[in-house]
Amino acid sequence: MNWLNLSRGKILVYGKKSKFSFKGIQEEHTAFLHSILSNDIVGLQSQMFNYNFMLNEKGHVLYDFFVFKDGDKYILDFETNEDTILEKLSKIKMSYQVYFEKLKLNHIFIFGEDVKDFINTVFGNVPEKFTFIKNENVYIANNPLRVGKEGFDIFTTDVSIYDKLDKSKEMYISELNRIRIKNCVPKVGKELIENVIPLETNIWKYAISLNKGCYVGQEAIARIYYRGKPPRVLAKLSYEGNIKKGDKIIFNDKNVGFITSIDNLDKVALGLILKAYAKEENIFSKDSTILKVDKVCEDLNV
Repeated sequence: MNWLNLSRGKILVYGKKSKFSFKGIQEEHTAFLHSILSNDIVGLQSQMFNYNFMLNEKGHVLYDFFVFKDGDKYILDFETNEDTILEKLSKIKMSYQVYFEKLKLNHIFIFGEDVKDFINTVFGNVPEKFTFIKNENVYIANNPLRVGKEGFDIFTTDVSIYDKLDKSKEMYISELNRIRIKNCVPKVGKELIENVIPLETNIWKYAISLNKGCYVGQEAIARIYYRGKPPRVLAKLSYEGNIKKGDKIIFNDKNVGFITSIDNLDKVALGLILKAYAKEENIFSKDSTILKVDKVCEDLNV
């Protein structure tokens, strides 16, 4: 079983019930989150969580969040600087009676062989996918979206949890990134960048609800989805030579895509490629670099 510390922000979101409902939602903090995030917040039950984007008007990702419902409150888990997110939320909450509180929690991610046995032994229960259990001041969440395989988030103020972990199994974030690339998991700032629509990646099904009401970017997403024409797809490639993030993928002197993430150890990369050229075994070459499509990343194996 492997583990590592994650440097992630946590913000508690809570509010009051309003005398007036917003589209049938009386809890103002629920209505607020539902109106700014891409997934279904109203449908979350306590001790469930989901993955969300905050988009701009063009449907491009600004930030991503895991949203945990803890009773009648929510915990936002994110990688961006806490003050940046607090400033953004405070700016757009307008007249909503919504309150935000920073949470100082250690965040450990564990995965690999015997991970369920460890969770069951230490905490006495194993949560199902996309749910979490709360054991006193410890949250344990079954989150397969971190790296595209079964894993568990543990966030807590209790540092004694580290005494139960095998120090020799601690990993670096670079190693986790290699697993993410291997399993075709897109990341904000890598694959999900400006001018990329989430529908071009395989994670949108876990982050976007097509049945909820309006939120910023919803019209752009719906327009592309119902026309069925996202221009590119995410692909995993093997390569020979040297490449770097942002390098163009060239086919017969035509630019058909670009590199987004690289694992230099295993010579594997992720890239976005025009659909017509994203076919397994397709080979692209330029100068001394050769790229081969190993897999079109249409789904996540979670």
